[in-house]
Amino acid sequence: MRFADPREAEAFLAAHPEVRHIELFLIDPCGVPRGKLLHRDELRAVFEHGRPLPSTILGLTVNGEDVDETGLVWDVGDADCWTFPLPGSLCLQPWRRQPTGQVQVSMHPEHGLPAAVADPRHLLARAIEALQADGLYPVMAVELEFYLLDRERDAHGRPLPARQVNGARPHATQVYGIYELEQLQPFLDDLYAACEAQGLPARTAISEYAPGQLEITLEHRFDALQAMDEGVRYKRLVKGVANAHGLQACFMAKPFGDLAGNGLHLHLSLADAQGRNLFASEDPAGTPLLRQAIGGMMATLADSLALFCPNANSFRRFQANSYAPLARSWGVNNRTVSFRVPGGPAASRHIEHRICGADANPYLAAAAILAGVRRGLREGLDPGAPVVGNGYAQAGEPLPTDWHTALCALEHSAWARETLGGAFLDVYLAIKRAEYRQFMGEVGEQDWRWYLTQA
Repeated sequence: MRFADPREAEAFLAAHPEVRHIELFLIDPCGVPRGKLLHRDELRAVFEHGRPLPSTILGLTVNGEDVDETGLVWDVGDADCWTFPLPGSLCLQPWRRQPTGQVQVSMHPEHGLPAAVADPRHLLARAIEALQADGLYPVMAVELEFYLLDRERDAHGRPLPARQVNGARPHATQVYGIYELEQLQPFLDDLYAACEAQGLPARTAISEYAPGQLEITLEHRFDALQAMDEGVRYKRLVKGVANAHGLQACFMAKPFGDLAGNGLHLHLSLADAQGRNLFASEDPAGTPLLRQAIGGMMATLADSLALFCPNANSFRRFQANSYAPLARSWGVNNRTVSFRVPGGPAASRHIEHRICGADANPYLAAAAILAGVRRGLREGLDPGAPVVGNGYAQAGEPLPTDWHTALCALEHSAWARETLGGAFLDVYLAIKRAEYRQFMGEVGEQDWRWYLTQA
């Protein structure tokens, strides 16, 4: 694990005398950024000696509540665990009204114990190192969909798409609509400017498959850890810029029952030490190595689903003809399958993993993907023939469509425990089991609408 040089702090403070505060954050197992707001006078010490955070910070539910069963609360006296800044993560938050900095930290592998076992970034680092030991270097990119919403709700409490520049609220899908992007120009201008200020490689923006839904792609990175770092920082940035515009960026997997869900599509190829794409092929279906990688991801999909789809709402996204996959399937230039090999030049051949909702933790999702790929390569797994045509009509064994089944599959997976680590899984499953009990124990509007008078 590599941490930042203290000279980064010196250079930042010298270049930005106007900055009074710096947001320090790490990503917890649920994918939520948590941390503190520091005064500029504290920054040097963080880079030189680290910053302690309580062990409970990596044992919280998505709602920020302690989970005693993680072993990170009373068992260890909510111990201080030392974090250190990540290289290149110190930057400005341009959306703040007052000049503010931002730095991402991660738990130190030794001085961060006992919480270090639950740091999701460590999990991905180990998965990358395992492939590199085999002479393989994962190249990855993040593609996130989100809804841009107003803060106001309709009469029934339902979220509403953000009003456009013309004052109107979008009501039609208008996928790939250019006018729709033009109508969001103030927001998009600030978003791209903030990405440039933070060094995030934001590229193509499109109007997605629902009113108010957007997608902006990030560039492929030879360093998969860097790609996921940029993914989590981009998500933080989108929410910050939206908030500055009086709006809300929503990354729920399925915010609306009758509209498209939000996906996290992860793009993957493998390179050698010189950066040559080992999936490159004039054959649109790629090399045998590519197909074995898909075979491994297919073989481990059920065991990994609780990492790709971490919440109850995640599973509402899996509906036929919705551009969300329903089965273990792959295809070439086909968006109805789980693992898509996009078209394009031979040198760009790669896999698009389409399972995750935008609510997934990119570190955990990428770690599970890479661990599955490694299994496929080591065992020479064959994914079978690619799907041609409508994958929904040809779906074989469907994916589990409920949270509880996915959690049980992860809990009882010998592969996951060996590959991802038992200590991490114990913490993650404790958190998700606690969330499951809370979610199922809550009685709300849907219960009353269905059962209040009919039961």
